[in-house]
Amino acid sequence: MTTQVWIAILAGAAATMDDLARRHIANWIPAAALAGGFGWQIGQSGWHGFLSALGGTAAGFGAFLVFYLLGGMGGGDIKLMAGFGALLGPQLILIAALWTAGVGGIFALCVIAARALRGQVQGAREKATGMTSEEASRKESIPYAPAITLGVWLALVPKG
Repeated sequence: MTTQVWIAILAGAAATMDDLARRHIANWIPAAALAGGFGWQIGQSGWHGFLSALGGTAAGFGAFLVFYLLGGMGGGDIKLMAGFGALLGPQLILIAALWTAGVGGIFALCVIAARALRGQVQGAREKATGMTSEEASRKESIPYAPAITLGVWLALVPKG
């Protein structure tokens, strides 16, 4: 396995575990992906690698920015995509974004189906647990780092 793959594995695993445990991605994780991405790209291609990492960062950040602005995604998710963008470059991060969207859609359908089967309603949960609306909505959110991680990993699978 290449250094690029190892960076993706480690950053993705850390982000996934953090997001599943706390519904939050610590800033050091996308920062590590960003630093590792720039380091790897520059090590591979010098100035061209720097420009590739820069373009990938912008593409990764922009890929899901509209969803963040609409409130459907957290800032940590956008920063994670930017970090992975530095690692993958502009073309491969867009492929990863497509994989991420597909995986995320499947995850969302599974979560919705599971919640429907359990018959849980947010208001009933608030009454039963005494949670505030903000706490309840945080519990109801779907962590997206696992979908981002799988999307990036799938984009790195060799073709052919």
